[in-house]
Amino acid sequence: MSRVGKLPITIPQGVEVKITATNLVTVKGPLGELSEQIDKDININIEDGTLTVTRPSDNKRHRALHGLTRALINNMVIGVTQGFERKLLIVGVGYKAAKNGNKLDLSLGHSHPVVMEDPEGITTVVNTPTEIVVKGINKQLVGNYASKIREWRKPEPYKGKGVRFADEFVIRKEGKTGKKK
Repeated sequence: MSRVGKLPITIPQGVEVKITATNLVTVKGPLGELSEQIDKDININIEDGTLTVTRPSDNKRHRALHGLTRALINNMVIGVTQGFERKLLIVGVGYKAAKNGNKLDLSLGHSHPVVMEDPEGITTVVNTPTEIVVKGINKQLVGNYASKIREWRKPEPYKGKGVRFADEFVIRKEGKTGKKK
């Protein structure tokens, strides 16, 4: 039995979960609405404010889908109630970020400024010129957009300059040393 898949999901007050006959799960809450098409083999039941996910057999595909389905539905419930956020830090002299309407302006040492438009459902907040917070209700979209921002200047191992996640640890390397004869 999947350790993740067998855990029940408690549906908080103010959250509405609908499941169609084709296993389209729609979760509506105070922050918005999310929907996900779940594999037709997986069984989803709602009883007394708790949602349970079960699998029809023990074959490899059903075992893989069991935990995945439960995690996707749980992330949708968390997303419409609390939302998700990913914090990015910018390290380096002259590297900075600014917000212009729904556009994010990044100065990352390129010959041109990098301008990124926030995708639908995602907002970016620049608290300080070296800190960006990506917020949204869809965990996958938040993580994707945060990685796209990071891709413009990944942290390098010698000085640690670049864009990194707040919880990321950059392994530092020692620089060159002079040869002795």
